[in-house]
Amino acid sequence: MQTTTSSGLRLYDYSASANCYKVRLLLAQLGRPYERVPVDIFAGKTLGDEYAAINPAREVPVLETEDGHFLPDSGAILVYLADSTPFMPADALGRADIVRWLVYEQTAVIPTMGGLRFRLQTDRLSLDDDGAIVRRQGAAAALGLLDDHLAAREFFAGGHYSVADIALYAYIHVAGEASIDLQPYANVSAWLERVRLQPGHMNDLEPYPPNARKGAGRSIYD
Repeated sequence: MQTTTSSGLRLYDYSASANCYKVRLLLAQLGRPYERVPVDIFAGKTLGDEYAAINPAREVPVLETEDGHFLPDSGAILVYLADSTPFMPADALGRADIVRWLVYEQTAVIPTMGGLRFRLQTDRLSLDDDGAIVRRQGAAAALGLLDDHLAAREFFAGGHYSVADIALYAYIHVAGEASIDLQPYANVSAWLERVRLQPGHMNDLEPYPPNARKGAGRSIYD
């Protein structure tokens, strides 16, 4: 596996994955150096025994810690990296509120907005397919809930910017790539701008490449 930038942390990473992007965003905002290990999902790079030893689920991202522990799952990685930083509350109730939004992101935002972005960019669905319509309806319901929550708040949890915002932002800021119109959700749109203004913010999320298209590669998604 090709690597870039040497340090004690390694991130096994795919540039078009918003799950990976949110980890890169937190690392950038923490100012923590790390070694980025590109993993070409659609070239079958997660299918072999070597990668299965890192993550038996054969997914990205995976964070290799300084002591050689492999930590999969983007939410778990965010919690680990944010511990004892301003991105994670110190009190139990505040941490639980963060986890609430990390779970919501995985269960309501990714399957709708994230799932539709992936399927449209890789020709697995077209806009008029039933699967796309169902995902847009789910996205509208999720965005309505998020917009209502932000009506009296600047950020999602604890009264300040946190990993809850990072996790949600990773998928919502590219809603347009899933043909989802954010214009009806004024509070969400204003929140997106507040996130972009946070110190250290960056956006290096890439579109899915040609080998991610249906039938063009080998992956756990085919």
